[in-house]
Amino acid sequence: MKWFGKGSDNVEDARGLSGGGKAIGGGLGLIVIVIGLFFGTDLSELVSQLPVANTEQAEVKKGSAAAPGLEFVSGVLESTEQVWTAQFQEMGKTYELPVLRVFEGSEQSACGFADAAVGPFYCPADHKVYIDLGFYNDLKERFGAAGDFAQAYVIAHEVGHHVQNLLGISDQLQRARGRLSEKEYNKLSVKLELQADFFAGLWANHAQNLKDFRLEEGDIEEALTAANAIGDDQLQKQSRGEVVPDAFTHGTSAQRMYWFKKGFDTGDINQGDTFNDASLR
Repeated sequence: MKWFGKGSDNVEDARGLSGGGKAIGGGLGLIVIVIGLFFGTDLSELVSQLPVANTEQAEVKKGSAAAPGLEFVSGVLESTEQVWTAQFQEMGKTYELPVLRVFEGSEQSACGFADAAVGPFYCPADHKVYIDLGFYNDLKERFGAAGDFAQAYVIAHEVGHHVQNLLGISDQLQRARGRLSEKEYNKLSVKLELQADFFAGLWANHAQNLKDFRLEEGDIEEALTAANAIGDDQLQKQSRGEVVPDAFTHGTSAQRMYWFKKGFDTGDINQGDTFNDASLR
């Protein structure tokens, strides 16, 4: 992919800050909200029950020589801003721009404390996407998903969770959590994650029409390779040596590839209702 824009102003570089930055939202650190963990890890296991008081602010940077890696992610974020602003306008709504916060090692979000091991995630309590850029090395070396568009897919997926948050979809899922068994809740979680994959595909469809964005040969294949690598069945085989479908939280490799591709092929948000799709019941 090629991006010729100026990059988003909504990127926070929290690398090098002591204590992983600041605790946002005070008592919100006590609230466990889990929707965006890329590997299917439950953030509640990693959440600190006591918010950290730290008033240190992150400096916002956009890809300067002193901030390697930010130019790319700020460009991807800017393209998602343009695509989703237009999509929300078509729905008669206003799109609130999320913040992409780049951290290193560990971070305190409004959803609690997390370290790099959980992978990229979205926190609905502060409307921020969190990523340790070291994850991209894991994506390439551990999961065999190399390429800049595989990396862009990661961001687009988490921004998809932001879209779900703004539309009230993730909130409905959270309210249902206490009424469902773990097995039934996991089924809803899979549908939420697959819809975020669909939204990532939809972004790719519309981004290719932006004046500052160019898809290159092999880009979509890179995203599909990443989606395949992080399916629940693949991850369970690696970690457990067996597949346990009732424990799926993000969907199989085939499902993740299918829904990303459907989003890319259709570009129609109305085609992404995973919650009422007969194949996912």
